[in-house]
Amino acid sequence: MGLHNAKPSMKGANIVMLGLDSAGKSTLLYKFRSDDVFVTMPTVGFNVDMIEAGKDFTLTFWDVGGQKNMRELWSSFLEDAGTLLYVVDSSDKRRLEESRREFELILKNESIKNVPVVVLANKQDLPGALNAEEVTRKLKMKKYCSDRNWYVQPCCAITGDGLAEALQRVATFARQYKKLNLEYQILKNFYT
Repeated sequence: MGLHNAKPSMKGANIVMLGLDSAGKSTLLYKFRSDDVFVTMPTVGFNVDMIEAGKDFTLTFWDVGGQKNMRELWSSFLEDAGTLLYVVDSSDKRRLEESRREFELILKNESIKNVPVVVLANKQDLPGALNAEEVTRKLKMKKYCSDRNWYVQPCCAITGDGLAEALQRVATFARQYKKLNLEYQILKNFYT
């Protein structure tokens, strides 16, 4: 089942949450919904959750597993995405290059051309974690995201630091992108 089977309504957007295994995607998704700390297992497949993001706007989060064999399926979740939420373990410098390569591959997918991107620089509570500016440089955000809105948010899934800001940014980007798409569709229909 791909994301394209869940057509977004006028009052919501699909948010695709990707990143390497152990980056903290599922913990972040649980934390968006609750203040409890959850013990998560590696996601085999995907999790889906809906979060109200203000009056009359719902974000449907697609948290897709990040193991190597799951990454081959990532592209099938990108169609109809309203925002890409890419999660990085900012304390794992060893895997940051692998994460950057996967990120670059995702952004080359035509399905998400111009789709806004929010990168969560997770695990800021761990010693030696790269800050948002360093993650921005390592992921080459200015190069790969010059055609879209993007933002890097430092956060910690365990404490919840930075998550309210991240959710706000995702909702704002998703609304803007949806509005632009609707305007484009109206113009396209008008001139055809």
